Amino acid sequence: MLALIAFASLLATVASSRPMDIRSANLEPSRGGRPRPPVWVPTDATTNLALGCRVTASGEPTLLDHAEHQTPIGDLTYITDGNKEHDDERVNLPPGKHWVQIDLGKTQEVWAVQIWHWYDYGCVYHDVVIQLSNDPDFIDGAVIVFNNDHDNSAGLGVGSDKEYIECFEGRCIPVEGVSARYLRFYSNGCTETPVNRYSEIEVYGRAPADQHQRPQDEPRVRLRIVLPKPIFT
Repeated sequence: MLALIAFASLLATVASSRPMDIRSANLEPSRGGRPRPPVWVPTDATTNLALGCRVTASGEPTLLDHAEHQTPIGDLTYITDGNKEHDDERVNLPPGKHWVQIDLGKTQEVWAVQIWHWYDYGCVYHDVVIQLSNDPDFIDGAVIVFNNDHDNSAGLGVGSDKEYIECFEGRCIPVEGVSARYLRFYSNGCTETPVNRYSEIEVYGRAPADQHQRPQDEPRVRLRIVLPKPIFT
């Protein structure tokens, strides 16, 4: 009987950590368990500027989710509330190309962006494009700092970045001091569901200053981000 219970427990564990059939024509090569290269920022650019900031989106949060039929409707404030554990609230946007946008409240010097889509199951998000601008409509002066849309299906240009498998580590993108007030994050569903899901976004930077006031070789530190707990250990 104990053997049967142990076997049932093993089956439950395997089922809950089900491997996904991930297929992508633009997937990054396996890192063999090695961490990504660290992101280095100026010593005074390690603050999460996005915490508590206003978030808007191209669509209303929705219950529609082909993978999770009992998903809470979500609230855009979840994206910048500082809660990023896998069982914290997340936001679902409808299928298709959609974006969420963070308003930092004023122009800031952005040095890194950390993003977590929903990561309970390993999946790959499509057409992930990150833009920065001082124009809330992103018509003038939009700067793209990440784009893994390899076939221009999102209509924002062909990107050279690779798709990646979501996990508790999220993805940190170096930005190198772009001055902007608004950040816009696009996606177009994933290999798990056509719905666009977000857990948390963090933006690291500092107040802008005249470049002549900065030393040419100003010191940098490794950006250390507090990660959520791994789901499976």
